[in-house]
Amino acid sequence: MSRREAGPAPAGGLVVVDKPAGWTSHDVVARTRRLAGTRRVGHAGTLDPMATGVLVLGVGRTTKLLTHLVRADKEYLATVRLGESTTTDDAEGETTTAAGAPRLDRAALEAAALPLTGSIEQVPSSVSAIKVDGRRAYALVRGGEEVALRARPVQVDVFELGEPRAATGASGVPVVDVDVRVVVSSGTYVRALARDLGAALEVGGHLVALRRTRVGPYALEGARTLEQLEEAFAVLPLADAARAAFPVRELTEAEALDLRHGRSVAPADGAAGTREAPVAAFAPDGALVALVHDERGATRPSLVLQPA
Repeated sequence: MSRREAGPAPAGGLVVVDKPAGWTSHDVVARTRRLAGTRRVGHAGTLDPMATGVLVLGVGRTTKLLTHLVRADKEYLATVRLGESTTTDDAEGETTTAAGAPRLDRAALEAAALPLTGSIEQVPSSVSAIKVDGRRAYALVRGGEEVALRARPVQVDVFELGEPRAATGASGVPVVDVDVRVVVSSGTYVRALARDLGAALEVGGHLVALRRTRVGPYALEGARTLEQLEEAFAVLPLADAARAAFPVRELTEAEALDLRHGRSVAPADGAAGTREAPVAAFAPDGALVALVHDERGATRPSLVLQPA
């Protein structure tokens, strides 16, 4: 049965898509709008066309959560090619250097990866979506302009390396491919890690494959392909999505009423500490009332999702 034959779309929720290669994130959003029967669809962080894997979409009211979900940590499986650099730091760009890498052992790779792990300052890829004087960096690069982006702090919690293997690069030189698993903060560019790993080894490097396996609590195991969504479109309800992504506070009826009106309530533990991370606050009937945070001795609504 097609989506159009299946009746009206759910009012709102999250859709975790396993994005195929060759599709832009906007392509996936457009397809989901058609399947959901609404233009109110957004994403919690894009993937490049060559990348596959977890793309978290919000439908209807759940788009309000996306600003908070964008900040979640992310996990990737990738293949780094060492011995060649490209204009885009991935396989879609033109080769800029081809030093080759006929021999690289695991010890050398691990020594080069160590400074790229933990809290680091990373220069984003020049073809990122970062704005420079109001224009996207990738648009400037594609227009023939040189772009120099500033380094920014990111967190690389995991940078695991597989066994290096010999290969032949696009330019015909001997190169080394290595599979990696990384867990990174929002705003970290995996292709920049590939570039910097190659630079540390003085041979150049770029990404040849990238698959996102997790965004926050939403993993590949719970993702659905576009073909599966075409057959049976369904969303993760707003309340379930919030319970998975945020710490939870159960409210009394009086507290739920105050938050629905935008008023603050007493902290759950009676303390005056500050919790910057959002907390999902639920009414006694299980409805998601608001995302809240502790500030100056009170729990205040960050986002009211069930107003009075």
